[in-house]
Amino acid sequence: MNSRIGNSKPETLNPGPDLGLGASSSGLPAQTPVLRGQAIEKEFRLGPERLQVLRGIDIAVQPGEMVAILGPSGSGKSTLLHILAGLDRPTRGEVTLAGEQLSQMSSGELAACRNRHVGLIFQFHHLLPEFTVLENVMMPCLIAGDTAPVARQKAEQALTEINFTQRMRHRPAELSGGEKQKAATARALVTSPMVVMADEPTGNLDAHSAQALMELFRDLNARKQVTMVIVSHNERFARMAHRRLYLDDGLLKETA
Repeated sequence: MNSRIGNSKPETLNPGPDLGLGASSSGLPAQTPVLRGQAIEKEFRLGPERLQVLRGIDIAVQPGEMVAILGPSGSGKSTLLHILAGLDRPTRGEVTLAGEQLSQMSSGELAACRNRHVGLIFQFHHLLPEFTVLENVMMPCLIAGDTAPVARQKAEQALTEINFTQRMRHRPAELSGGEKQKAATARALVTSPMVVMADEPTGNLDAHSAQALMELFRDLNARKQVTMVIVSHNERFARMAHRRLYLDDGLLKETA
């Protein structure tokens, strides 16, 4: 283990509820959404002009749901996902995550809430190249204030859950694209988040690796009731979801 990890002393944050890996129960009443966006608008300034990307979006995600968000390129899918995850703030509107209103939080509180409650998977895996798979998966736990032995135990559990322990001593450069996304998936699950959000997770994968990742997501949702919100252009992936939402011209509509 790299000494930088073993000796790190991250800022201690208040941990979220101990849910067990992949559990979707938020401690909230059964019909209370884990994630809710209300009247979300997002504008960008381009010189003197304003570009309105999101035009008053409402969305609610229940515990254990898998929701897919589709739409043309440039429609604002990633922008919406980043707002729901607390990575960006809306121009107007409110996001409530695990019963907490994100607009009321400082940047530090928002980062702590995101660390506790959200698992993130991106099109580009964002694994740190100098660390092994195991060390990369440990990172969210260390940031949350876990000791290195506790973080290692949780990371090993997450990798076991997705059947990826055989590569945990390897560094990202030694992995295929599909393997890197499996490592990123374990990292997203390691803190037992309320919701996993994925932005085009199969976008850089070949057909075989994309299919394997899709099946992994479906298994985690069905077997562990992991709540998921997935932005994707992949129609086959989207059809695995309980609901498919289509974003176009700044508006979100449910589709069959």
